[in-house]
Amino acid sequence: MTAPTPETAELAAPAETRAVAVNSDSARASLEALRAEIAKAVVGQDPAVTGLVVALLCRGHVLLEGVPGVAKTLLVRALAASLELDTKRVQFTPDLMPSDITGSLVYDARTAEFSFQPGPVFTNLLLADEINRTPPKTQSSLLEAMEERQVTIDGSPRLLPDPFLVAATQNPVEYEGTYPLPEAQLDRFLLKLTVPLPSREDEIDVLTRHAEGFNPRDLKAAGIQPVAGPADLDAARAAVAATSVSPEIAAYVVDICRATRESPSLTLGASPRGATALLSTARAWAWLTGRDYVIPDDVKALALPTLRHRIQLRPEAEMEGVTADSVLTAVLAHVPVPR
Repeated sequence: MTAPTPETAELAAPAETRAVAVNSDSARASLEALRAEIAKAVVGQDPAVTGLVVALLCRGHVLLEGVPGVAKTLLVRALAASLELDTKRVQFTPDLMPSDITGSLVYDARTAEFSFQPGPVFTNLLLADEINRTPPKTQSSLLEAMEERQVTIDGSPRLLPDPFLVAATQNPVEYEGTYPLPEAQLDRFLLKLTVPLPSREDEIDVLTRHAEGFNPRDLKAAGIQPVAGPADLDAARAAVAATSVSPEIAAYVVDICRATRESPSLTLGASPRGATALLSTARAWAWLTGRDYVIPDDVKALALPTLRHRIQLRPEAEMEGVTADSVLTAVLAHVPVPR
């Protein structure tokens, strides 16, 4: 009997399998179109766009770090518009209360009953602007929402919409009047993405767009249209969940995380939660690049944004100019890569 070719094997596959493949390819194409759509408003931040898409695929959250004025807020708004998702923005300040985020019970004098007024957390993409400017009490109000995807008011849990993503921003250079996020909350973020200053060419492009009338507050005028939606995300998540991981790749992820715990420059290495997060993001990246299996390069590509906020430098190493990224880069260089 003649051996089946890839084409005949595909035709012989069950109809359900072929439908899943078609849905997966369509979802990938839709998500790849996000870059071009968001580029209509945001210039030169492709890695941050990719990171946000990876977080959506993994049902995770993102910490965006960058100086003011590098389009962090615009990036989240453009992503929401391109995915046709609801988004809300909360400016975190020292006097912000937990109920300002989660919502609260309000007494209605006409009915003599309390009714729940949902807070801005009831959205698809929550932009927590300058999250480190609010006290820990208010910061912690997001813990349940980020982990359980619900908020509990007066003993009653209330589910959040799906998809749900928290994109929190913080300024890396101004620490006066801020409250650094504790390790327990940092660990709730799937990725920490750095949003750098643009290159000279990109900055010229930004100024040229503004000179031609671009208004960052009017995304419709910029021509941004929905190119994907919740159905595409559902199909993509199913495809990512089906992306295979060999035992060698799983061991490679574990070896990387264990190596951080043994680094002399660190007081805190990546936990097992960090290892599972790295595996999840590597699977999402593998699928986005067109494969249904993970290779070591996928792990390397996502290691820094997945682990940089899960490790803690020793004070003496920090004084010598060592950074989390430099430690992780050294770890990746020394951990044997599976063949």
